[in-house]
Amino acid sequence: MSAVQKHLVLRQKICPTRTRLLLCVAILTTILVLGFHSLTVSPGNGSMTLFTAIGKTILPSHSPNGSPSPSYDSGSAAFPSLENGETLNAAGGVDGDLGDVDRGGDGEEERGFSVDLGNGTRLRDFKDTDVGYMTTENSEKAQNVSGFPPTGGGNANATSVEFHKEEKLNGDPSPGEEEKKKKKKRRWQDGMETISLEGREIIEDCILAKDPQERARLRQSAMSISDMDQLASKNRESCSVVPRWSSLRDREILDARKQIMNAPTVKSDPELYPPVFRNFSMFRRSYDLMESLLKVYIYKEGEKPIFHQPELTGIYSSEGWFMRHMEGSRRFLVEEPRQAHLFYMPFSSHLLKTQLYVPDSHSHDNLIEFLQKYVSTIAAKYPFWNRTDGADHFLVSCHDWATHETWRAMGTPVRALCNADTTEDFVVGKDVSLPETNVRSVQDPAENLGGWPGRNRTLLAFFAGQMHGYLRPALLQHWGDDPDMAILDTMPLGGSTGGGGVKKAADYAQYMKSSRFCVCPRGFEVNSPRVVEAIFYECVPVIISDNFVPPFFEVLDWGAFSVIVEEKDVPRLKEILLSISRPRYLALQTGVRKVQKHFLWHDQPTRYDLFHMILHSVWFNRVFQLRSSPDGASTVGR
Repeated sequence: MSAVQKHLVLRQKICPTRTRLLLCVAILTTILVLGFHSLTVSPGNGSMTLFTAIGKTILPSHSPNGSPSPSYDSGSAAFPSLENGETLNAAGGVDGDLGDVDRGGDGEEERGFSVDLGNGTRLRDFKDTDVGYMTTENSEKAQNVSGFPPTGGGNANATSVEFHKEEKLNGDPSPGEEEKKKKKKRRWQDGMETISLEGREIIEDCILAKDPQERARLRQSAMSISDMDQLASKNRESCSVVPRWSSLRDREILDARKQIMNAPTVKSDPELYPPVFRNFSMFRRSYDLMESLLKVYIYKEGEKPIFHQPELTGIYSSEGWFMRHMEGSRRFLVEEPRQAHLFYMPFSSHLLKTQLYVPDSHSHDNLIEFLQKYVSTIAAKYPFWNRTDGADHFLVSCHDWATHETWRAMGTPVRALCNADTTEDFVVGKDVSLPETNVRSVQDPAENLGGWPGRNRTLLAFFAGQMHGYLRPALLQHWGDDPDMAILDTMPLGGSTGGGGVKKAADYAQYMKSSRFCVCPRGFEVNSPRVVEAIFYECVPVIISDNFVPPFFEVLDWGAFSVIVEEKDVPRLKEILLSISRPRYLALQTGVRKVQKHFLWHDQPTRYDLFHMILHSVWFNRVFQLRSSPDGASTVGR
């Protein structure tokens, strides 16, 4: 036997086949672990793209079928590798660039970690399950990558980490109140690891009433249009959300703002009636710029019926008609999201309620959580939400609950809301008051328009409706028997007038067509479809709803075509209406007839109609929230 053969026989005795196999497996496992570790923490070799792709799969789509959402194309220019000196921020994005990073992915709470990523890049993270969150600054000026220059300078010599704690209001809260605050914060954070909370907390400062006691106090006095003007200006100045990087679209909006502010004087227009506008020249310039410049991206995520299924009839139909026209627009829509100035979230607040609310539960938490998961999904899949904390996103929602639910789930976007109450969660200057339209015919949403000329209207005032809230019974008590006014809880001949009943539509319309003034009192909430119904029938609306922001408050002068009466003055209602001179009344009614075109839906959108006016107010508020910071980077709000 040769020496080689003796060696093989000896090796087989000492190391049987099974032992050799286990040894090989151990060696291969060690190699794989070391190799994956190097891929994960060393972007300098170009392997960060792999890590990013892995990290982006942690948040699946929250659609009913449970299918995961594919990641936004990480190979596109919007997701370049990290450049020298860039850092990853707490929202999962790259300071000065775009990117999403999985921070853990195992669901375990981590108190903090710090990883050297190479090339001068260091990832640091701190978590606090109660009220903390973290922001980072670049260790040096970030590079201008993919047309997105960085925002802010930072300290060129060191990476700083700022840890924020929620401020205590009105002294130290009791232990019970502190625990409630922590639980509320945790509810917001659950499932929202990819969402930055900084912008929402900044916008929260613009909410006038943060608790029921404060709301009750504010409701004791009515806010005038002048007060709303001042509040809008204050909110646009003080409520700021700084984008994590500026973009070409931001610069286009900033340029549009300058053009609107310096609009040439326009005194007449064959299609418009200047007296019903607050500043006609600015409106004309803003509208023209919207038509020529504005691009909108619609998220395709979300399953029917809550998403992408417009309801076109009923008192919440405004959100449905807008969704229909927005999703069918050729002028404004883009398929490439990086070309968009605004991002539309196409869901129905009414269908959200009908599909998810548990009867008699008296809880909206599951509806709020559903919206939070939707935001989590689009923030994980795309970089655009976290760039501005959602300030360049918008929604259109008409259900009464939407004001509170959307605030809890997504406070920073521009929200077009029917329930536009300054004492609730509506932010004047950021949010848009959405007209509540009661559409009965999809084929002809503007059917039966018009009414008698002002000089032929014999009835002083008209109201008919259910006795919701405290104000309508008071109105009926004071004026139900007055022969000059028709203040009714039921229509003549027994027709019910409630939103949930069957209206005697013809009789109801005839009362409005023959009345000089149509009374529009608040019900349980501040909004009412009667405001738009009065305009349909060319009846001067009398709005009795303290702290209600009238639709298109940003551009329309409601004093030119309506009468606003404080709730406390209901006993003086007849005196107030009779004090309006005949020439003044005829001017108001002319204003109603001229402004009517801005409150109409059409099968196909037309210039200056309701669809375009809603979109314009969203555009207008976005334009005047986005400003330039001292270093030239864009700033939302200030």
